[in-house]
Amino acid sequence: MKIISLNVGLPRVALWKGVEVSTGIFKEPVAGPLMLRRLDLDGDRQADLEVHGGPAKAVYAYPSEHYPLWRKELRDPELRWANFGENFTTEGLLESDACIGDRFRIGEALVMVTQPRFPCYKLGIRFGREDIIEKFLKSGRSGIYFAVLEEGLVNAGDAIEQVHRDPAGLTIGDINQAYTKTGDYVPLMRRAAEHGILPDRLKGHFLRQLASLEEREVRE
Repeated sequence: MKIISLNVGLPRVALWKGVEVSTGIFKEPVAGPLMLRRLDLDGDRQADLEVHGGPAKAVYAYPSEHYPLWRKELRDPELRWANFGENFTTEGLLESDACIGDRFRIGEALVMVTQPRFPCYKLGIRFGREDIIEKFLKSGRSGIYFAVLEEGLVNAGDAIEQVHRDPAGLTIGDINQAYTKTGDYVPLMRRAAEHGILPDRLKGHFLRQLASLEEREVRE
């Protein structure tokens, strides 16, 4: 497992449905190394800190393995690294492999898996098409958010070395399945709601969904 592209970008103004909005989704590959800090990479910023960034979403990784699928699905052979707004374009680490709470050494930094990415309208800005939001969510190809436990320099080519496997074994793929309510999702919702590391906002979402399901069962 390794980083194959290191990507950063500063917020810029873009037009969406006739309205100017600030977004940090436009990132570009850069030559490193860069310092990975508790909240972001040097040279990278988020625009809307209410829903983006923060300690649980300090750095975002997206598997390079997904790009051929997207190029075919979107009929866009020009898709290139960083097009999904990721800081790390990775090789060998998929959503089905990464568990909430897993820890990885990347370069000098130590990071921990916290959650998938759930897209907002700004992904539509990046691609110039609104349908990408639903396509992205349903695909399960969410990418992986990390918290930074130890700051340090990172670079393209750095190995991604797993140093701790969370005993709960709840993968990013499991969270995606629970969130989109596919397959046997109710047990996954319960496990997610009880997980100590999953961010409170997501746990609250699953608790509300479970309560709604229970109310429906009572009425029926």
